Amino acid sequence: MEYRMNVPLNQADLEVLRAGDVVYLTGVIYTARDAAHARFAELLKKGETLPVPKGACIYYCGPCPAAPGEIIGPCGPTTSKRMDAYTPALIDYGIAQIIGKGARAAAVNLAMQGRAVHFAATGGAGMLYATRITFCELVDFADLGAEAVYRLEVRELPVVVTFDLLGTTCTHGRHRISLIAGKQAIASLL
Repeated sequence: MEYRMNVPLNQADLEVLRAGDVVYLTGVIYTARDAAHARFAELLKKGETLPVPKGACIYYCGPCPAAPGEIIGPCGPTTSKRMDAYTPALIDYGIAQIIGKGARAAAVNLAMQGRAVHFAATGGAGMLYATRITFCELVDFADLGAEAVYRLEVRELPVVVTFDLLGTTCTHGRHRISLIAGKQAIASLL
């Protein structure tokens, strides 16, 4: 299936999605990579609030600096597995939508089941993804540079569901389906 949805997604939106679906996201997402996730873990350990709201969509991305006159530089996904140690706690916090690339650890899939959806963005397409970003602002952790947390407004950002609320994944066995869907979604940007 193919959907056009506004992010952050609500529970009803999450429930209709199935592994292999292509989704064009419009709305607000937040970037966070390894260093930001380590800081998230520290904040959660102290019982403090994160700089991203509960229910937000997190994009595992460290955007490159924007050239003069541009909103953002290339901003492709990083490997999701790099955030596996932090993801269960973020799901407990209330994050229900994640964009990255690649498979997740079994413990992360178990934590996501019934509570969160994982989307894949296509690696190597950072320049094309940048064309779908209409606004970018620094939110927190400025000292981390590209790994700081940014708030992005996106329009028709193409992703593929690789893990749905039912616990179905297309990163094993049916991986070819997500690759084909991802290539078709990227082709729509050209």
